[in-house]
Order: sequence, then structure tokens, then C-alpha cells
Amino acid sequence: MKIALIASEVVPFAKTGGLADVAGALPIALEGLGCEVIIIMPGYKCVKGISPSVVGKNIKVYFVENDLYFNRDGLYMDKKGDYKDNLERFAFFCRKSLELLKEINFNADILHLHDWQSSLAAVYLKNLYAKQPFYSRMKSLLTIHNIGYQGLFPGEDFAKLGLDKGLFDISGLEFYNRINLLKGGIIFSDLINTVSPTYALEIQEAKFGFGLEGLLRQRKKDLSGILNGLDYSIWDPATDKFIIRNFSQRNIEGKAYNKAELQKACSLPVDNEIPVLGIVSRLAEQKGFDILTEPLPEICKMGAQLVILGTGDLKYHKILQNAAKKYPKAFSLNLRFDDPLAHKIYAGSDIFLMPSSYEPCGLGQMIALRYGTIPLVFKTGGLADTINEDNGFVFSRYTKDELVKTVKRSLAVFAEKKKWGSLMNNAMRCDFSWEASAKKYIQLYEKAKEG
Repeated sequence: MKIALIASEVVPFAKTGGLADVAGALPIALEGLGCEVIIIMPGYKCVKGISPSVVGKNIKVYFVENDLYFNRDGLYMDKKGDYKDNLERFAFFCRKSLELLKEINFNADILHLHDWQSSLAAVYLKNLYAKQPFYSRMKSLLTIHNIGYQGLFPGEDFAKLGLDKGLFDISGLEFYNRINLLKGGIIFSDLINTVSPTYALEIQEAKFGFGLEGLLRQRKKDLSGILNGLDYSIWDPATDKFIIRNFSQRNIEGKAYNKAELQKACSLPVDNEIPVLGIVSRLAEQKGFDILTEPLPEICKMGAQLVILGTGDLKYHKILQNAAKKYPKAFSLNLRFDDPLAHKIYAGSDIFLMPSSYEPCGLGQMIALRYGTIPLVFKTGGLADTINEDNGFVFSRYTKDELVKTVKRSLAVFAEKKKWGSLMNNAMRCDFSWEASAKKYIQLYEKAKEG
């Protein structure tokens, strides 16, 4: 099976979010299962001078070059906001990606596309290239990582895409008089998937579909959900270089040392009997901060400690800063990106809070499980598919009262050492390795080929 993975960001070359992690890890897992894979991404300023490159054993990474479009500090935006020419940038990227396949004579069985930035490759494949023998057998799979981001542009710019103007209508790329690139990808890809089974159902509802729910319901037989995997070479307490003492499910004692180290690093009282609640997150409403900030004083008075790492909306920065000043012995706020501290929080916390209002997949809860840190989540998307009462705490009504009630319940269980030990054991036994996800992707590729 020959796979061309086309994505706008790929670890370790360029990253703004989880899409890059998937685009970097999945090809290596596919290669391990016998697939022939190449990766195509834009030649951003941050990858200058390393084209082409190799990841895994022999996965070639090709960079689409264009200094006018890609020689910039940001991937999609600068301090003023989104780049005004993103439509032209990613239209160029998609067309050049298809042409590159012919140049290097890589006759892919599947084009695996990711989010709006590479959606046009499916549109071009079906409308501009399908009659060329080289492309006629190629099929496409579009993975939607977060349907909230769709690639919306002014309708009057449609001519810049080089497509028949008839495609700018309600059955094509038109969306309330604007161009919607993700919509184009959904229409013209052979199969569509998203990053968890529950999210695949949720995006067919008005609440989560961001206007595309009707189209997704029309294509529901071609829509599925596959959980993202977790890279255990990075996230494993047995080998983690950022933590003070390594530990594992068989040798759990080291976790207590990491808890003490985290408490010290965050200037909190060092006491193993005090439960530590950890958060590593973007500080935004979607991540649950709308229901967390109001009851924060109550949570800070529960006899637990709270450690938050992340940046986000200024509104939440201010609220959290005030709370941190008021409760210095119970709350440590770290408004920054700090990878070593993130590892310390996963390793040293007892409970990991992830009360997102929606979460397509989520990796934080998977990382927490591996470190024996018990997730507390709202029942949505990938959180619903990975966390249950055997390995965590779940609330199913999105209110501050339900969140507080569940925090109280988790602290009560923490006090029961035998129960807590059993919960930790269940958590650390969970396996979300990429190999399992890659096998499901291969099944999808086979289905696309046969379709």
C-alpha cells in the first residue's frame, strides 16, 4: 500500500497543534506495518535547508517550496491575525503536492489529507487531475482534526483556485457566500474520518457540526472515527528524562518523588497526603475554563492543590492570576509554554483535570493515564472514548456544579488508598499506542481503494 500523507504541519518540522503530532507519528506506525509512505508539507522558514528529509526508517519528507508564500515566521498567521493570502498559499500547496507525486513517480494508492489546509487536494484530484492516467486510480481520505476550523474565505476570491466556477454553489465549495475549503474536502474525498468515534457522531449534530452537520449526515456511511495514538517514546514515566525519578506500573514508588518535586517547583507545601490536581491546557472556554473559573475559590478551599500550565485568553489569565495571589498555598499558575514542567505535572499530579466542552480526541488524558494520574473529564468526543469509571472520573452535564461535585468525588476516592491504587493500576494498563490506530487506518485505506 502506497500512502502520500499531505499535511500543513508535521512533527518534528513544524507544529502549532495536535495535527502535527498525528502527521508525524502515524506514518512511522504505518511503515512499521509494511506500508510505503511519503510525507508532503510546505517548505516553511523553519525547515529551510533540510529538504528532502527522512523520518522513521525510510519515509521521505518532501517540502513544497515557495518563498513568497512560506518564508515567514508563522505557519498560518502573525500578530495581526491570519495571513490574508492563506487561500492562495494552500491552493498552491495542494496543487504542487499533486504535481510532486508525478515528478517523483510516486503512484499513491491513497492521499491522506488533513484538515482544511490540504482539503483542496481532494477537490483538484477529482476535478483537474482525474482524467490523467497517473492520477486516475488514486483515492483520498480526509481526516478532520477539529471541525471548528474550516478554511473560510471571501466568495469573490474563488477564481484564484483555478476551478470551474460551477463548483462555487451550495453543492460545492460555497458556504453562506464564502468559500469553505473543508466542505470541499468532505464532498470530494472518497472517505472521511475524524479523531475519535464519539466525535464522528457529535459532528453530525448542530451543536458540534459548525454548519457542516447536514453534509456529514449525507456522507455518514463514508464517515468514521479513529482515536489518535500516543507516542510512548516521549510520554513514558519509565524513560522520561524530564522527571526526577522514573517509575512504571510495576514500580510505582517513584511517583511520590515526582509529586514532591512538582510541589517544590511550584512553591506549594510538600505533602504526599495533599492531592494535587494538574492542568496542562490552552486557557480557553472550549477547554472548560468557563465552568472552572467561577468555582475556583471553592476548589482551592477543598484541601487540595491545583497546578495550571498554559496560556490563552487574557480574560482567563486575569481571573487565574487573582486566584493564584489569593490562594498561594493551594494554587500555582504558570502562564507559559514549558515542556519540562508539563512532564513534571503529568508525573507528579494525582488527578488531571480536562473538563473540555468538546474535545475531538485529546492527548492529555492519554498521557495522564500512562503516568498514573487519574483524568477527570467531561463526557465528550475522545474523552468519552478513553475515560470511564474504571480509569477516571466523568461528568456528563456541562455545568460548574457537576464539575465541583466530581472534583469532590475524586478527592474522596483519593483518601481511600486501596481504591486509589486500583484506579492507578487500571489507568497505567491502558494502551493507546499508534500501532492500534495505524491498523484501523489501513482498514480505511483498503475500503477507499475498493470503493
